[in-house]
Amino acid sequence: MLIVNEQQIINTYLMKDAIQDVTEVLKGKEAKKIASPHRTVIEFPPYEASALYMPSADLVGEVAAVKVVTIFPHNPANGKATTQGVILLSDASNGEHLAMLNASYLTRLRTGALSGIATNYLAKQDAKVLAVIGTGAMAFEQVLGVLAVRPIELILLVNRNLEKAKAFGEKLKAFGVQTAYELIEDVATAVRQADIINCATRANEPVFDGDDLKAGAHVNGVGSYLPHMHEVDLTTITRAAKIVVDDLAGVKEEAGELIDAEERGKWSFEQVYGEIGQLVVGAIKGRENKEEITFFKSVGAAYFDLAVAKGVYAKAKEQQIGTEIDV
Repeated sequence: MLIVNEQQIINTYLMKDAIQDVTEVLKGKEAKKIASPHRTVIEFPPYEASALYMPSADLVGEVAAVKVVTIFPHNPANGKATTQGVILLSDASNGEHLAMLNASYLTRLRTGALSGIATNYLAKQDAKVLAVIGTGAMAFEQVLGVLAVRPIELILLVNRNLEKAKAFGEKLKAFGVQTAYELIEDVATAVRQADIINCATRANEPVFDGDDLKAGAHVNGVGSYLPHMHEVDLTTITRAAKIVVDDLAGVKEEAGELIDAEERGKWSFEQVYGEIGQLVVGAIKGRENKEEITFFKSVGAAYFDLAVAKGVYAKAKEQQIGTEIDV
């Protein structure tokens, strides 16, 4: 079995690779070539934390994966990462375990790739201003996903702690991102300017007022993934001309803001425009005019991890990266 650590993956596997591989798995899912049982979530209330167990398989490519990821938001105070995970990749023709991959970066990367894909279909072609609400670990790859598909000229980094926003901006610069950025405390100021809004928080209350969205805005909401979490408000949901989700079954169980909207009788899951895979294969249209507000909601699904795990394994074998061990 091949062991590949996070730094080896970062050095080898980029956002463009993730967008390509996630796009392909979305096509496979639409063609019913992917098996993806619903994930199991175990919560640890004393730590406001959770562990996710996520299996999937490519029935044609004959490869299976299971990701185990833990999310402990208070870890940074103790010098540990918020998100920690591993992906086990197995040969589905003989059961051989092929690789064990660090999954923390890959989780962030595949989620950023999903937002990139959604943005490509739903945001205005000439979108130039990106607002980033929440500058934690997950937000970085969200920015990279958007930058991969739109000519962004200004990034607005929103955080009540400007030092955190500044550190995020410096990280972007160190990575090679040359797009200008501004630090903003007031979320409304940023949202009113933005063509695209990225939300990657674990908020239990909405992080911006939907009335502040300008015509033609696109929102990526990827942070809230449990029923009690709410990143966007009811106004955003009801103003959106198109709500596209990554995986409808998962969203119905885990997207707190949408669950709450339906329970209050203000909206229904029947109003979901479609899944992102339907956009990719052309079963539904993307943006149709410059005025409509669009919203992409992602809670994650195992087959996205399968996509990037397959991609990393192929690159690692090709470039002879990682450590082979007997198991």
